[in-house]
Amino acid sequence: MTESRRLGASHLHTPKLCLGGNVFGWTADKATSFAVLDAFADAGGTLVDTADVYSAWVPGHKGGESETVIGEWLKSSGRKMGVATKVGMLPWTGDDGTTLSPAAIAAACDASLRRLGVEQIALYYAHRDDEVTPQEAYMEAFAKLVAAGKVATLGASNFHAARLKSANDIARKAGAPHFQALQPEYNLLSRHAFEGELQDYCVEHNIGVLPYYGLASGYLTGKYRSADDFGKSVRGGRMQAYLDGKGPSVLAAMDEVVAETGATLAQIALAWLAAQPGVTAPIASATSVRQLEELLPAMDLALTPAQLEKLDAAGA
Repeated sequence: MTESRRLGASHLHTPKLCLGGNVFGWTADKATSFAVLDAFADAGGTLVDTADVYSAWVPGHKGGESETVIGEWLKSSGRKMGVATKVGMLPWTGDDGTTLSPAAIAAACDASLRRLGVEQIALYYAHRDDEVTPQEAYMEAFAKLVAAGKVATLGASNFHAARLKSANDIARKAGAPHFQALQPEYNLLSRHAFEGELQDYCVEHNIGVLPYYGLASGYLTGKYRSADDFGKSVRGGRMQAYLDGKGPSVLAAMDEVVAETGATLAQIALAWLAAQPGVTAPIASATSVRQLEELLPAMDLALTPAQLEKLDAAGA
């Protein structure tokens, strides 16, 4: 039976995989997105991750496309799925212009609720820190959303350790809800920003961690083993840094674990993440049911201590 993990001290539970929704309404059309969501739910998935800014970077899009697709799926399917979404990267055109001002947070939350068609957002993140708005102001704004029943759990994404700690200290001092989840960039090749002070803080304070870019934009699937492979995707240009760095040694260690387990590279990359201290579940997206089906076994894959040590050493 697939293991279900509690997200920190929150009420949320998820298996060792959270579905990324950044592709919905972008590289996955509506029909494909619905099929992927159905397959994830069928496999026992309980949490899908999105943001109001997805996919504002696409010509003709303005943000909210992913939330809209998820909302339409929830309504048409009648199925239950926890939704995590975010505020803080979609430009705010209100009177102060700051991304986490109280006005921006309140307006963005209401817009997300409308698009999702839900009464409450399961997990609401500050998508990135706002160093212009006082932390007291934005933590109070988030607390008001929880008090109003619009949000169940608060999270932070892309925060440094000192700022996550100060935000939570402010909330605790006020007796208000604090950030109970963290979404950092973290994978076998991108470790320095999370490991150390930030990871230690999350472990000590029971903050659930849901990392993004768990597959290093596809490099850890083995798709880009040389510069000749860069043309396989629009992401290919990002791979040179991995190729010049520890990418080849990490893939070599992963190849050894593939031989030992029979698992795929993607499954191994996600299972390594799920085994790290503080991590509840990695986030991964899929643009087809077939792609999702290749990721799903990571929910049940447990690497041995020796395998984890081998992978750690290759990327250290």
